[in-house]
Amino acid sequence: MTTFNWTISTLEYDVQPAAMEGCVVTAHWRCSATDTVAEVAYNASSYGTCGFSSDPSAPGYIAYADLTEADVLSWCWEAGIDKDATEASLQANIDLQISPVTASGTPWATAS
Repeated sequence: MTTFNWTISTLEYDVQPAAMEGCVVTAHWRCSATDTVAEVAYNASSYGTCGFSSDPSAPGYIAYADLTEADVLSWCWEAGIDKDATEASLQANIDLQISPVTASGTPWATAS
């Protein structure tokens, strides 16, 4: 069974003007997938960014110091990062690692 781990690696936020200080403008996210089959670990990952237009006067605004990773991940998914499609793509990658449909090499190469 594949395990998916979503993380926010860093946030970019405003420091000027003072009224916007701490408003998140970009989140850098990663989704890592891991599956173990017959004691062999298979891994895949995807990385991206998500931009925001923060408004400190908006209802539900969360100050930078009070943010959690879960808050920011939910913002990313609400802003259009397709969680299900990302996980499906990573699963397809792992499935191909487990059961490849292509190989590479040259027929003239010999083992030394």
